[in-house]
Amino acid sequence: MAKQAGILPFVGTIGGINFYYLNGKPIARQAGGGFNGKAIKSKGSMQRVRENSNEFGGCSRVNKAFREALRPFYKKHRFTHLHSRLMGLFSTLKNLDLVSKRGERVVANGVVGADGLELLKRFSYTPDCQVKTVLPFNYVVDSVSYALTISDFDINRVGFIDGATHIELTYGVLDFNFRTLDYELHLASALVLDTDFAGASVSLVPDTLPLGIGTELCVFGVRFYQEVDDALYLLNAKDGVGFMVL
Repeated sequence: MAKQAGILPFVGTIGGINFYYLNGKPIARQAGGGFNGKAIKSKGSMQRVRENSNEFGGCSRVNKAFREALRPFYKKHRFTHLHSRLMGLFSTLKNLDLVSKRGERVVANGVVGADGLELLKRFSYTPDCQVKTVLPFNYVVDSVSYALTISDFDINRVGFIDGATHIELTYGVLDFNFRTLDYELHLASALVLDTDFAGASVSLVPDTLPLGIGTELCVFGVRFYQEVDDALYLLNAKDGVGFMVL
């Protein structure tokens, strides 16, 4: 593989050489030698490739639906590596599927066990903004109302980022079917607190309750704002938005 030189790099195949772009740079390499669609679909030696491709596609579809379901927790914010990091999570969950043969393993079968649920809870969804670091308190979720309560709240222990004057707490129950990819998100009204908040506890209660269409996940998130002339402006710093599964 070699880089193209010249003022006007081009794309195509000339004289057995492929010209294309890779990561925004013009590249030239000898044509041929790679996999082709027919070989992947028919050759026995490509069986493992077919298996990996099928399972990867399943994880990718779960990834897309899951990110869409959680979008209210990070709307108007872009995480650079969220997609790739979630692909790692769902690939690991897929590997926990012990009932399907290789090539047919799915995330849905990996989630149902205790290990799968624990993975969903332990996973660091937003490493630049760790919710438990921002809010180092005890979280209690009621098993009936799904209300989230933090009874030992202290605004002085909240990890406000630089420039922030307010923190928004978001909470909801995500009812997500990892097999059909149907989902419903039952949100509580967001709670916005300033640095002078004097309360010793906070509580967020979903407006509606899940109906059990899939796996129920309690999701808790934070966002930071800055007040300027009595108006709140969202801080889109990389450490300004975070969420977790409780």
